[in-house]
Amino acid sequence: MKALVFDEPRRAAVRDLETPSIAADEVLVRSRNVGICHSDFELLEGRYIIPVSYPIIPGHEWAGEVAEVGSAVATVRPGDRVVGECVVNNGSDHFGFSISGANAEYFVAKASWLHVIPEELSFAQGAFVEPFSVAYSATVAAGGIDASDEVAVIGGGPIGLLCAMAAATMGAAVTLVEPQAHRRALGREIGAREALDPTASPLAEQAAEATRGRGFDVVIEAAGVPAAMASALPIAGLGARVVFVGIDVGGSAPVEIGLVQSKALQIRGIIGSAGLWPRTIRFMATSGVDPTPLLTARFPLEDAAAALEAARDTSRNVKVQIEC
Repeated sequence: MKALVFDEPRRAAVRDLETPSIAADEVLVRSRNVGICHSDFELLEGRYIIPVSYPIIPGHEWAGEVAEVGSAVATVRPGDRVVGECVVNNGSDHFGFSISGANAEYFVAKASWLHVIPEELSFAQGAFVEPFSVAYSATVAAGGIDASDEVAVIGGGPIGLLCAMAAATMGAAVTLVEPQAHRRALGREIGAREALDPTASPLAEQAAEATRGRGFDVVIEAAGVPAAMASALPIAGLGARVVFVGIDVGGSAPVEIGLVQSKALQIRGIIGSAGLWPRTIRFMATSGVDPTPLLTARFPLEDAAAALEAARDTSRNVKVQIEC
């Protein structure tokens, strides 16, 4: 079989490998669609957040089809269309990072990691379940979102755009805060009512105008940039729920910390989406939400090097998938 292999930091190649065998509690999955994430580049560059060993096959945003099941597996069967969780083995491993992932024609997963996806979701949509689950988790952390809420999403990367899409699907009036024009335009296409350029004028003034002076009921920070994270508090309204999704390690920025009290803000930080995958899949299937407008490029597995280069070009691409 063919597989994308990170041989060592900063060295990637498509290689011919033996198709893996499975144990009694394992499943052999035929990979279909695999999204490329920013964290894949952290793995490639040798700076992932937990220790890893090379060579490793990346790929944690995926959808595939069960090809074979072990003798002890009763929860899935050959032909089932599945997706799989990333943080596994009681949190000690990350699929696609410390355990080889889905960027191969076939790969091995434990049955306990897998969720069957319904026919309403294509393989391309299924490969969005992992990032969309993070966006869905942000709405849960905000205490739920509905049509009474004015929601600001800071950051128009894939997670931010999916947060905007999730909140809009729930009925909220969504404003996307993003400096890149093509991402603001995409935000409007997927449901944002407004899109603000934080570099055009003071963001707090733009927010006040957009909300008629109220401030936003919910602010979801998905940029992971210290200055953007600090900007969440000034644009929040009285009693607002503020959720930090974007990740920054070691950065800092001045922040008006007194706003937490003077506005009686409710602040949450989230990492991942543990326990929410079944709800996420049901939401995606029943609401009709379609994240594939974010999919700006697709490549066959043989052209995985070109796919990685395309995914690095954030001025042109939002989400890139490898089709196996």
